[in-house]
Amino acid sequence: MSEEKMDLVNIDRDGAVGTIVLARSAKLNALTPQMIGEIGSAIEELEASPNIRVAVLTGQGRAFCVGADVNIWGSLTPEDVRRSWILNGHRVFQRIETSRLPVVAAIHGMAFGGGLELALAADIRVIDAEAKVALPETSIGTVPGWGGTQRLSRLVGLPRAKLMALTGRRIDAATALAWGLATDVSEPGAAFAKAMEVAHEIAGMAPISTQIAKSILNGGLGIGSDATFELLAGMAAAGTDDAREGVQALRERRPPHFNGR
Repeated sequence: MSEEKMDLVNIDRDGAVGTIVLARSAKLNALTPQMIGEIGSAIEELEASPNIRVAVLTGQGRAFCVGADVNIWGSLTPEDVRRSWILNGHRVFQRIETSRLPVVAAIHGMAFGGGLELALAADIRVIDAEAKVALPETSIGTVPGWGGTQRLSRLVGLPRAKLMALTGRRIDAATALAWGLATDVSEPGAAFAKAMEVAHEIAGMAPISTQIAKSILNGGLGIGSDATFELLAGMAAAGTDDAREGVQALRERRPPHFNGR
């Protein structure tokens, strides 16, 4: 296994699986604008790696991620909040959601606020039996800002999403599994190991097929549907005789002779 370090996020590689590790354990991996940017850089780096087929999200220390660092967030102007927090967070989390790579989140300890929203951007969530998840923003006078309300509603249904967002209630692992928020519950302390098992299982499948399957499933819910339609249409067109003839004719500077196949 190889490791690459940024300031607040690390990348580990284990065969065809790349792991994005939140590395601010002293602050329970509370998110800062720099950290969000590094998460974006990490997913882009893994996407650009031809040997990586699956990504895993995890956090060092006692928690997956307790959300935004309110000490930093509280000192920002409204325009800073809009630009550095809301827009950039949406960009990065959407990049994870629509990444060509299947993404598995390993949740342990706490995944609160923006931490839960980060996990919701993944395709699959494995949760430790002793972990808790919550959207506590209303308890500090704000609201979820990184797509959590919409992604959570799709997973658990509108009434349960409202319950979590309006009360800030902490949900345990068994409830998260029963509601469909998590796909697997691990033994205590084993969420990352279980997530890696799932990731390597996916990595053993045909990579183009898994990527297309993710795009189709997302596209059916309107997630990245424009890109999905164009991806599938482009791949279908590229495999035709006409496409090969068109390229060849361009190279030879002659009119193409299409045969409809």
